[in-house]
Amino acid sequence: MVMAIQEGSRRILASVDDAARQANLSCGMTVAHAQSLLPGLIVKDAKPDEDEAALTRLAHWCTRYSPLVTPWAPDTIFIDVAGSSHLFRGEAALLQDLTSRLFSAHLSARAAIADTPGCAWAAAHYGQGGIVAAGRMSEVLGSLPVAALRIPAREITSLREVGVERVAQLAALPRASLRQRFSGDVLLRLDQALGAVVEVLAPLIPREVPRMTLKFVEPIGTPEDLERVTKLLCEKLMIDLAARGVGVRRLDMVFQRVDNVAQAVRIGTSKPNRDTKHLAKLLAERLVLVEPGFGIEEATLTASWVEALTERQTVGAHVADGGSEADISQLVDTLRVRLGNERIFRVMPIESEIPERSTKRIAPTAKADGAIWPKDLPRPARLLSPPEPVQAVAEIPDSPPLFFVWRKTRHKVRRADGPERILGEWWLSDQEIGMQRDYYRVENETGERFWLFRDAPAQAGGKWWLHGLGEA
Repeated sequence: MVMAIQEGSRRILASVDDAARQANLSCGMTVAHAQSLLPGLIVKDAKPDEDEAALTRLAHWCTRYSPLVTPWAPDTIFIDVAGSSHLFRGEAALLQDLTSRLFSAHLSARAAIADTPGCAWAAAHYGQGGIVAAGRMSEVLGSLPVAALRIPAREITSLREVGVERVAQLAALPRASLRQRFSGDVLLRLDQALGAVVEVLAPLIPREVPRMTLKFVEPIGTPEDLERVTKLLCEKLMIDLAARGVGVRRLDMVFQRVDNVAQAVRIGTSKPNRDTKHLAKLLAERLVLVEPGFGIEEATLTASWVEALTERQTVGAHVADGGSEADISQLVDTLRVRLGNERIFRVMPIESEIPERSTKRIAPTAKADGAIWPKDLPRPARLLSPPEPVQAVAEIPDSPPLFFVWRKTRHKVRRADGPERILGEWWLSDQEIGMQRDYYRVENETGERFWLFRDAPAQAGGKWWLHGLGEA
């Protein structure tokens, strides 16, 4: 199957599927020529306007990853994630989340992250995608065809006529001769891909999204000015949000430099919020990522994710009624900005006797389900994951060890308690039907306490392991 468009008096191929490509059909070929080569060819009319509208809708969806999103017809979306990747546990996790969501929506995609839009485009279209490490752009681009530089088709043909097939070959040619023989697009795209020239992309502005903008008579650039502008925009935007009855879950601050380059920072909150002081403080933590260059002439603050927020009275833990919980959402937001999302969590008990399964991490502001550990269930303060093997000697089977060797250090057991027998959860897996662990709490001569277990009866050749340190 192919898609065709009208070009003057001719109908030409705008896109071809894999089967048509294997039959030597290509874009730009006339429909009549294609049908003569492949009888029975399915020809559909291309609808570029609808394709562009669909790409724009997808670009609006991509603003979940960054406020700086630019659709690039016919098949590309640029997303500047420099100021927002920390909210997704880094670039690799962001890339995985993006591609998995697209695939689950039955959209075929290849994504790449690089220091320049041109290099990212090349890696996604002609490479393997993924993350291009800093300093490796020349290496990655060099092996790709010149078409990876987004230069016009006529220039690609001209380069091939003189034997230039790869970007590395193009980069090795004298720049003066390139200017004389080819248009300025060739050198411009090469320099943009390698970062020698800044490529300016006009970001998409989502419709019906609360935002405030400040334009400056004179460019600003000092940290103090950026913080002052951030606070002022927060004050103005919170007034608008209060009138709407909503609070922010995500804020995007975009600075437009005098060289028309946009830089953005993004923060997220654990619950809807309209506290100007708190939000301005969170944004100020991210301003170190902003490079003002020769100055910033415009700043825009956008509430890209809002939720309903009703006023309520809050109290601190020292004056709260018994059984009530203090509001720690602002503390959580601050720690997330400073440390990262993955490092802020709370631990919830799980009804499982297997020690490593007895807890799970949940969001720090999530409510517990009411499960608690039994008060008479002694457990060490720290579990080793995974348990570490030790060499232990016991006087008789099923008795505590007399001594054990852990990490090349010999520990003589002075006191011991046990065994506490734990069986496998056979209802979860057949492999656990025969699982058995005998746990012992032991104390050495210096008062250090350890939690040891043997993974099978002594007569069955069970081995000793260290699972925990200290005592709860």
